[in-house]
Amino acid sequence: MIDFAAARETMVDTQLRPSDVTDLRILNAFLQVPREKFVASERAALAYADRDIPATKLVNGQAVRRLMPPMVLAKLLQAAGIGPDDRLLVIGCATGYSAAIVSHLASAVVALEEDAVLAKAANRTLAEVGAANVTLVTGPLTAGWPALGPYDVILVDGAVEILPQPILAQIKDGGRLAAVTVDGPVGKGMIYRATGSNVTGQPVFDAPAPLLPGFARPPEFVF
Repeated sequence: MIDFAAARETMVDTQLRPSDVTDLRILNAFLQVPREKFVASERAALAYADRDIPATKLVNGQAVRRLMPPMVLAKLLQAAGIGPDDRLLVIGCATGYSAAIVSHLASAVVALEEDAVLAKAANRTLAEVGAANVTLVTGPLTAGWPALGPYDVILVDGAVEILPQPILAQIKDGGRLAAVTVDGPVGKGMIYRATGSNVTGQPVFDAPAPLLPGFARPPEFVF
């Protein structure tokens, strides 16, 4: 039988700390949240591997949705500078793991998911792990959730090629959006900051992450 508590400690010590994740609040959150509960039982043995993990059934050999690698998630959260009084939106929470992590960092978390099966699983598991400050909502990921915004921090739980304007408009003045952007073969962990009506992005680290549906750049028309 796998000792998942020991596996969590190993993940923190061998994946997060060597990747310059030094925020003790973040390290403690990763130590407390049981990632194995947020993946299918047949994949529990892979819960703490340094890789993304399928969150949906395979279609043509590929999962439509995946949980991003723990190291990438941890570095994004550290770069976002989440404060204990912040209101945070997670876009594409999938089975709820990222929402459970940030529930230890922010005062209130809105977790948005559009897949009904994933949303049901997330709601159940978030309640099981005691993430009482997380509100799960369902709707199109590309629309965000303006009803409870604006947000101090928005976390996009996956890679994007584009960021829709409705999402950028939900960042509070002075707030941040953390995402992995893909432009070519290498993804970049990015932090976008809102100043008035302007949003500017800064690359923080190279990062692999699975692309979220709906966030791909439209194909260009070629004569």
